[in-house]
Amino acid sequence: MANNNASNLWKKEDWLAVWIGFIVIAVACIAVLTGSFDFSAAKFGTWHWWENVETKKSLAAQFNGEFWVKLLRTFLVTGILFGIGIKLQGEKIGKFIPAFVVLFLICVVVRMISAEYTLKMYLEWAFWALLIGLLISNTVGTPEWLKPAIRTEFYIKTGLVIMGFSVLFSNIAKFGLYGLGIAWIVTPIVIIFMWWLGTKVLKIDNKPLVITLASATSVCGTSAAIATGAASKAKKEDLSLAISISIIFTILMMVFEPMIIRACGMNQMMGGALIGGTVDSTGAVVLAGSALGEEAEQVASMVKMIQNILIGFIAFFVAIFFATKVDKDPNQKVDAGEIWTRFPKFIIGFFVASLVASFIVKPLGSDVKAINGVLDQYKNWAFVLAFTSIGLDTNFKTLFKQMQGGKVLWLYIIGQLFNIALTLFAVWFLLSGAIFEVPNLDMFK
Repeated sequence: MANNNASNLWKKEDWLAVWIGFIVIAVACIAVLTGSFDFSAAKFGTWHWWENVETKKSLAAQFNGEFWVKLLRTFLVTGILFGIGIKLQGEKIGKFIPAFVVLFLICVVVRMISAEYTLKMYLEWAFWALLIGLLISNTVGTPEWLKPAIRTEFYIKTGLVIMGFSVLFSNIAKFGLYGLGIAWIVTPIVIIFMWWLGTKVLKIDNKPLVITLASATSVCGTSAAIATGAASKAKKEDLSLAISISIIFTILMMVFEPMIIRACGMNQMMGGALIGGTVDSTGAVVLAGSALGEEAEQVASMVKMIQNILIGFIAFFVAIFFATKVDKDPNQKVDAGEIWTRFPKFIIGFFVASLVASFIVKPLGSDVKAINGVLDQYKNWAFVLAFTSIGLDTNFKTLFKQMQGGKVLWLYIIGQLFNIALTLFAVWFLLSGAIFEVPNLDMFK
C-alpha cells in the first residue's frame, strides 16, 4: 500500500498537475527575483484591424522578434511539462506530441482573436476557446489523432495550482469585515440554495452539474466551475454547459448591471461591491466596475479577489460532501482513507501555492505582483488549452439534452437573482452607513 501511495505521487494526473504547477511557480519566482533570465509567456497585446486606432496596434505589429521568442518558450514549457506528465501516466508520448502541436496552434488563434480591441471589451478568451472548439467538433469533427492532446482535466488542474499563487490572504485584512460579509457569507448561502433548488425543486438528477453551476454562479464563473467540477467528478459536458451559461450571462450582467446601479442612484462603493459579488468573471468585474467610476472599480476588484479565495475551500467541502453523501455506496463505509482517495489533490497544490505567496514570498518583500504577472500568462495558457479541449470534446446535441427541458437555465436564472438580492442586502447592511461606519478607501493602498 505504501509503495502504491508513493507511486501515485508521480503517476497520477492530480499529483502531476501539482508538480508541474510548482515547477512553473518556482522558475517564475527565480526569474523575477534574480532578474537573470526571462521566463514570461507569450501574450497578444490589444490590437485593432488598422494602425493607431485609440493608441492600439495592428495585428501585424504583434509579430515581432520578441513575440516569437516568447511564443516558442511558451510552447516548449507547456509541451515538455505536459508531455512528461503524459509519459509518467503510462501513455504514448509519440501520439501526444503531434496532437499537442496542433492544439497549441488552435489556442494561438484563440488568444489572437480574443485580443482584438472590440471583441476584448465584451468577451474574454474563455468564450472564444470554447466557441472555436465547439465549431470544430460540430462541423468537421475532432479527428482521432488530435484526441491524445485533449486533456481537459490535466490542463485545468495545473492552471488552478498556478492560480493559487495569486490568491493572497492579505486581501482579507484589507477589506476586513466588509469583504468577508459580502463575499464569504453570501457565497455559501447561494450555493446551498441552488443545490436545494436544483435537486429538490427542479429535480435535476445530474448532481455534479447542479453543484458546478451553483459554484460558477456564486463565486467567479469559470475558475470556480473548474475546481468544483473536478471535486464532484463532473463530466466534460457538465463543465462545458456550466461555463457556457456563466459566460453568456456574465456578458449581459457586465453591460446592464452598471446601468441599473446608476439608474438607482447607488453610490460607487456600494455599486462596486454589488458588481464584485455578483458578476462571475474577474475580468468582467473590473470592466463593469470601471463603468461606474474609479472607486467602484477598486471596490469591485477587491470583493472579487476576496471571493476568489473561497475557490479552494469550496472545492474541498464539495469533495467531502460528494464522497460521504452524494456518491456514497450504502454497502461501503466511507472513512478518512476513502475521502482522501476521492479528494482532488490539485486543491492541495492550490492552497500551498496561496500560502507560500501570502506568508513566505510577500512578507519577505518580494515582488509578488511581478511574479504573478508572469504566472498569469502560464495559467491563461493552461486554461485556454483546457477550454479549447472542452469545445473539441463536446457536441451541441449533448449540451441541449443536458438542459433537461430548460431546468438548468432556470436554475441559473433563479439562483443568480437570489445571489443579487442577498448580495444587495449585504452591501446595504455593511456599506450604506446605516449600521456600520463606511470604510475609507485608503485601506486598499
